[in-house]
Amino acid sequence: MTGIHGRRGPFTDGDTVQLTDPKGRMHTITLREGGSFHSHKGKVEHDDLIGEPEGSVARSNTGTAYVALRPLLIDYTLSMKRGATIVYPKDAAQVMVEADIFPGARVVEAGAGSGAMSNWLLRAVGEQGMVHSYERREDFAKIARKNVETFYGGPHPAWKLTVGDLVEELDETDVDRVFLDMLAPWECLDAVAGALIPGGLVCCYVATTTQLSRVVEELRGDERFYEPRSWETMLRTWHVEGLAVRPDHRMIGHTGFLVVARRLADGVEAPERRRRPAKGAYGKDYEAAKAASDAGARAAAPAAAPATESTAEAAVEPAAAKGPESDE
Repeated sequence: MTGIHGRRGPFTDGDTVQLTDPKGRMHTITLREGGSFHSHKGKVEHDDLIGEPEGSVARSNTGTAYVALRPLLIDYTLSMKRGATIVYPKDAAQVMVEADIFPGARVVEAGAGSGAMSNWLLRAVGEQGMVHSYERREDFAKIARKNVETFYGGPHPAWKLTVGDLVEELDETDVDRVFLDMLAPWECLDAVAGALIPGGLVCCYVATTTQLSRVVEELRGDERFYEPRSWETMLRTWHVEGLAVRPDHRMIGHTGFLVVARRLADGVEAPERRRRPAKGAYGKDYEAAKAASDAGARAAAPAAAPATESTAEAAVEPAAAKGPESDE
């Protein structure tokens, strides 16, 4: 199952198509015989596209030209219906590489959110792999299921979606990778350690520096994991027009932090990692801040955000990351 853009040949009835106007605005439509796409630039008849090769140009009744292509997964991700905020493509790409998601891998994901990360994971593991996604909120799970099945043209044979809490519901063993996108991923480390194979990897996606600090310190304190690594990725596009070659004024900046750590074999004790922390890094101020964080987490527990892609909701959604529009 290669997804929408993996289909070849002329456009057919039922195809998902992306129309791009001269200003670069994108609109995602589903072709239907006798149907039409309407915008402030006029009307495009679906019948003008059905039977035409991908990469054709369609014109509205007012003369506006639209380039018609099947959307890539990155386009689909940015235009699909959302419940929770998605993991942005720049971060999803980092997960694919840094977490080493490979064909045939057995992956556990929490939470599913809007299904964006589920699509990327399924693309990477293929039909011979396994992605088991957990989502606490039923309404988000419903959106995620629709988005995944729309992209792949039906239920994916390698995907299982469970509505429930990862800690309470997780029953997998021999898992290669775990991806956690939630408010407090450190609360799941015991369950994750029990599911991962020796050498397996956990990847956490968090939005704030306090979450980053907490999850790194908890991983370091858990003797079942080796030294975690953390980073963020920023994306800056460039304007290229003749001699005017410069960075764009707007960029996709902070969306979230990524943390990865490897699972150690049972019963081993890793050598102490030699670090040179700043003076006072673990002094009274650190202990006071940690205590305050613990108290705040306990107080917010009843209304805690679900285990979904919504970690990124804590970050300002970058204006430059606007996705294609959809008429669906």
